[in-house]
Amino acid sequence: MRKEFQILDDFIRQKALRRTPQRENVLDVFIRVEGHVSLDELSRFVKKKYPKIGYTTVYRTMRLLAETGLCNEVDFGHGVLRYEHKYNHSHHDHLVCKKCGRYIEVFDPQIEKMQDKLAAKCGFKPDSHRLQIFGVCSKCQARYNKKSK
Repeated sequence: MRKEFQILDDFIRQKALRRTPQRENVLDVFIRVEGHVSLDELSRFVKKKYPKIGYTTVYRTMRLLAETGLCNEVDFGHGVLRYEHKYNHSHHDHLVCKKCGRYIEVFDPQIEKMQDKLAAKCGFKPDSHRLQIFGVCSKCQARYNKKSK
């Protein structure tokens, strides 16, 4: 059994929830999708492989997977919640373009050290964090600069 399925199974048992094949099927599809996937996108992928699984089941399962720590819920400010892998994936932050919606994943150990230092200075013990910087990407800046000339 893959570790992700074991984590889900342990969590379900701990919370005294029902173990269903539908939850495992959604996890099966999610594991194969890389990047930041919306519920609509994931639901379409799930429907292709498991036609009897509906949107609500996908929604509830993804909320459950977020609780287990298998994925993160990410909001890039466009009103669409997205999910990304957390388990066995390096922590990263995001730069988000407010014009086109593009996002850039940022892996920076210095940022992590600064956040740890800040938390320690304040006597705070973090268990998670998210850093999202919103602005305008280089492509949109170039487009704007061409229009203004």
